[in-house]
Amino acid sequence: MHRRDFLTATGIALGGGMVPAFLGRAIAAQDLQSMLDVGLKKRLADAALNAATGAGATYCDVRVGRYLRQFVITREANVENVVNTESTGVGIRVIAGGAWGFAATNDLSPEAVAAAARQATAIAKANAKTQTAPVQLAPVKGVGEVSWKTPIVKNAMAVPIKDKADLLLGVNAAATAAGADFVNSILFLVNEQKYFASTDGSYIDQDVHRIWAPMTVTAIDKATGKFRTRAGLSAPMGMGFEYLDGNAKDKVVSPNGVVNYGMSYDLKEDAVAAAKQARAKLKAPSVKPGKYDLVLDPSHTWLTIHESVGHPTELDRVLGYEANYAGTSFATLDKREAKFQYGSPEVTIVADKLQPGSLGAVGYDDEGVKTKRWDLIRDGKLVDYQAIRDQAHILGKTASDGCCYADNWASVQFQRMANVSLLPGKKKQSVADMIAGVEDGIYIIGDGSFSIDQQRYNAQFGGELFYEIKNGKITQQIEDVAYQIRTPEFWNACVGVCDERDYRLGGSFFDGKGQPAQVSAVSHGSSTARFNGINVINTARTLG
Repeated sequence: MHRRDFLTATGIALGGGMVPAFLGRAIAAQDLQSMLDVGLKKRLADAALNAATGAGATYCDVRVGRYLRQFVITREANVENVVNTESTGVGIRVIAGGAWGFAATNDLSPEAVAAAARQATAIAKANAKTQTAPVQLAPVKGVGEVSWKTPIVKNAMAVPIKDKADLLLGVNAAATAAGADFVNSILFLVNEQKYFASTDGSYIDQDVHRIWAPMTVTAIDKATGKFRTRAGLSAPMGMGFEYLDGNAKDKVVSPNGVVNYGMSYDLKEDAVAAAKQARAKLKAPSVKPGKYDLVLDPSHTWLTIHESVGHPTELDRVLGYEANYAGTSFATLDKREAKFQYGSPEVTIVADKLQPGSLGAVGYDDEGVKTKRWDLIRDGKLVDYQAIRDQAHILGKTASDGCCYADNWASVQFQRMANVSLLPGKKKQSVADMIAGVEDGIYIIGDGSFSIDQQRYNAQFGGELFYEIKNGKITQQIEDVAYQIRTPEFWNACVGVCDERDYRLGGSFFDGKGQPAQVSAVSHGSSTARFNGINVINTARTLG
């Protein structure tokens, strides 16, 4: 489930004032700034650890979590809803008899937590009766009492709701004045206060912040009833409210004048541009289907990376253990052994849980493993996957990659995608330089609709803005573009990646996986990249 799916699933509920169950309970805005006492969290953790080991568990980890969310939703001159939620409790995972057990409680008393730990141990012992092989955990050295915080400048939860609403309504008014007929703008704010403890000897306190400011601008041709939309070009980020400061130094202007954004976003500027570009879409000619060289902006490429590299290299999908939300993976273990040519030599893709500003950046994962960066595809060859503690031995590894996550204290942590990013090109190359070498191509900015098969092998991607390239120059805006790929053919068609000056993050604020479903937030970085000879279809054509 990606961001559009989440908005579809929850938009009606939020608009109607109801809070989806997974968000927790509604609270006052001022309560979003409070935190649980770290001493209380340690006492609860120790109660669980002692109770679990006393009941026969050979391993136990405890997550004391407080998950806070605020959504501010507007349309034109109206604030449609403000939602503040909290979900607080304790999740306990154990190994007993070589099997996993899990239990959780929202009762923050030592007695209730100890009872949940004993329940988790009883569940593990019951599971052990049918388990064919014991769980093998990669070792982790305890780190004692440590803490980590997202390095924010301004806590978004501390900004008054009136200021947030005024910001969004001002954005809507600016878009309307620039030619928009309808405007929706939203602020999504998340604060995860997570405390992890385990029998390995770790007590890890983390304070994680994320922000996203999506909008959709609609322009209508009143004579024909035809309409076009342009979504905002913001990226969801692991930052505070400072992301919305709109610093000029963080703007990236494309050769045809479209403004993209790096570590800072100007909502109002983008809204005005969106209104003009949505209206321009109404008059833009439709693409002629055929083979084109594609120049893909990072605001677009993130989704292609996510679907065709990020998910296929999750080890549980590779092994067939996980198939929810679009299947398993074509990138099977034999391909790693054969150093499968996943892409061209221009393509090096890394998994990274450290990158500042990214959605997936944390100090430690939900198994207490210190996070890191590692190669998935190096110079085009598949070299590794994403694995957690009980998977590492399958790959012959002695340590987890640190990519285990649960979206709530009541959810079981499991393998989730790290930030997966395409590294910038090694030689100096700007976007203008890249476009200058394209004879017949399309420049794509922003993400759009997509589909992908159950092996992550065949896919189709749309976009937000499309521009024709002829003889090294951007000539006109076009419409109705989607390109079709087979994953390895597409990545082997990559003939160049711009240098680090163009590197930016995109990402998914609500990436779905598992059953019962969980959501996580993950970023994908890249510089603008060129792919030659890609099949483009016209999405407006019909068979009738």
